[in-house]
Amino acid sequence: MDNKLGKSYSLKSKISIDSLFESGKRISSYPFVVFMKECVLEEGETFKLVFSAPKKTFRFAYQRNRIKRVMRECIRLNKQPFETYLKENKKQVAFFLIYANKEELEYELLQKKAIKLFSKMIKQLDEK
Repeated sequence: MDNKLGKSYSLKSKISIDSLFESGKRISSYPFVVFMKECVLEEGETFKLVFSAPKKTFRFAYQRNRIKRVMRECIRLNKQPFETYLKENKKQVAFFLIYANKEELEYELLQKKAIKLFSKMIKQLDEK
Protein backbone atom coordinates (compact mmCIF):
# COMPACT_ATOMS: atom_id res chain seq x y z
CA MET A 1 0.00 0.00 0.00
CA ASP A 2 0.93 3.62 -0.46
CA ASN A 3 2.61 5.16 2.58
CA LYS A 4 2.28 8.80 1.52
CA LEU A 5 0.31 11.55 3.22
CA GLY A 6 0.01 14.15 0.47
CA LYS A 7 -2.21 17.10 -0.32
CA SER A 8 -5.23 14.93 -1.00
CA TYR A 9 -5.34 13.98 2.70
CA SER A 10 -5.52 17.54 4.01
CA LEU A 11 -8.85 19.04 4.98
CA LYS A 12 -9.03 22.66 3.91
CA SER A 13 -12.73 23.54 3.78
CA LYS A 14 -13.69 25.98 6.54
CA ILE A 15 -17.28 24.72 6.41
CA SER A 16 -16.15 21.12 6.95
CA ILE A 17 -13.84 22.10 9.81
CA ASP A 18 -16.61 24.10 11.52
CA SER A 19 -19.01 21.16 11.22
CA LEU A 20 -16.40 18.90 12.86
CA PHE A 21 -16.45 21.05 15.99
CA GLU A 22 -20.24 21.48 15.97
CA SER A 23 -21.44 17.95 15.34
CA GLY A 24 -18.36 15.73 15.36
CA LYS A 25 -17.35 13.20 18.00
CA ARG A 26 -14.60 14.17 20.44
CA ILE A 27 -12.05 11.48 21.25
CA SER A 28 -9.25 11.98 23.76
CA SER A 29 -6.18 9.79 23.60
CA TYR A 30 -3.26 11.37 25.44
CA PRO A 31 -1.53 13.49 24.06
CA PHE A 32 -4.04 13.90 21.22
CA VAL A 33 -7.58 15.22 21.06
CA VAL A 34 -9.53 14.39 17.91
CA PHE A 35 -12.76 15.79 16.53
CA MET A 36 -14.03 13.21 14.06
CA LYS A 37 -17.04 13.02 11.77
CA GLU A 38 -18.17 10.65 9.05
CA CYS A 39 -18.78 12.51 5.82
CA VAL A 40 -18.67 12.20 2.06
CA LEU A 41 -15.37 13.36 0.55
CA GLU A 42 -15.19 14.49 -3.06
CA GLU A 43 -11.86 13.04 -4.15
CA GLY A 44 -12.49 9.46 -3.05
CA GLU A 45 -9.97 9.53 -0.21
CA THR A 46 -10.75 7.46 2.87
CA PHE A 47 -9.96 10.28 5.28
CA LYS A 48 -8.93 13.92 5.45
CA LEU A 49 -7.35 15.61 8.41
CA VAL A 50 -5.98 18.81 9.93
CA PHE A 51 -3.05 19.00 12.36
CA SER A 52 -2.99 21.59 15.13
CA ALA A 53 -0.70 22.65 17.96
CA PRO A 54 -2.06 25.39 20.26
CA LYS A 55 -0.43 28.80 20.10
CA LYS A 56 -1.25 29.37 23.76
CA THR A 57 0.95 26.44 24.82
CA PHE A 58 3.68 26.71 22.18
CA ARG A 59 4.40 30.40 21.71
CA PHE A 60 6.97 30.12 18.96
CA ALA A 61 6.12 29.06 15.43
CA TYR A 62 9.13 26.76 15.16
CA GLN A 63 7.79 24.74 18.14
CA ARG A 64 4.31 24.41 16.64
CA ASN A 65 5.74 23.51 13.23
CA ARG A 66 7.99 20.83 14.71
CA ILE A 67 5.12 19.25 16.65
CA LYS A 68 2.88 19.25 13.58
CA ARG A 69 5.70 17.74 11.49
CA VAL A 70 6.23 14.94 14.00
CA MET A 71 2.46 14.33 14.26
CA ARG A 72 2.19 14.16 10.46
CA GLU A 73 5.00 11.60 10.34
CA CYS A 74 3.41 9.45 13.08
CA ILE A 75 0.06 9.45 11.26
CA ARG A 76 1.70 8.72 7.91
CA LEU A 77 3.54 5.68 9.23
CA ASN A 78 0.62 4.23 11.21
CA LYS A 79 -2.39 4.98 9.00
CA GLN A 80 -2.53 1.60 7.22
CA PRO A 81 -4.88 -0.31 9.60
CA PHE A 82 -7.23 2.67 9.84
CA GLU A 83 -7.26 3.18 6.08
CA THR A 84 -7.95 -0.51 5.35
CA TYR A 85 -10.78 -0.49 7.92
CA LEU A 86 -12.38 2.52 6.21
CA LYS A 87 -12.02 0.94 2.75
CA GLU A 88 -13.52 -2.38 3.87
CA ASN A 89 -16.52 -0.67 5.48
CA LYS A 90 -16.86 1.94 2.70
CA LYS A 91 -16.61 4.86 5.10
CA GLN A 92 -15.06 8.28 4.75
CA VAL A 93 -13.96 10.35 7.74
CA ALA A 94 -12.78 13.89 8.35
CA PHE A 95 -10.90 14.65 11.53
CA PHE A 96 -9.10 17.46 13.31
CA LEU A 97 -6.06 16.33 15.30
CA ILE A 98 -4.94 18.55 18.19
CA TYR A 99 -1.76 18.09 20.22
CA ALA A 100 -2.92 18.65 23.80
CA ASN A 101 0.23 18.15 25.87
CA LYS A 102 2.15 20.98 27.53
CA GLU A 103 5.58 19.83 26.33
CA GLU A 104 6.85 17.91 23.33
CA LEU A 105 7.02 14.14 23.78
CA GLU A 106 9.57 11.76 22.29
CA TYR A 107 9.01 10.51 18.76
CA GLU A 108 8.85 6.80 19.73
CA LEU A 109 6.20 7.51 22.37
CA LEU A 110 4.14 9.50 19.89
CA GLN A 111 4.31 6.54 17.47
CA LYS A 112 2.73 4.27 20.10
CA LYS A 113 0.12 6.89 20.96
CA ALA A 114 -0.82 7.29 17.29
CA ILE A 115 -1.47 3.54 17.02
CA LYS A 116 -3.62 3.68 20.15
CA LEU A 117 -5.49 6.69 18.74
CA PHE A 118 -6.34 4.88 15.51
CA SER A 119 -7.66 1.86 17.43
CA LYS A 120 -9.88 4.18 19.52
CA MET A 121 -11.17 5.83 16.36
CA ILE A 122 -12.00 2.44 14.83
CA LYS A 123 -13.93 1.46 18.00
CA GLN A 124 -15.84 4.75 17.83
CA LEU A 125 -16.78 4.12 14.19
CA ASP A 126 -17.88 0.55 15.02
CA GLU A 127 -20.33 1.81 17.63
CA LYS A 128 -22.43 3.57 15.00
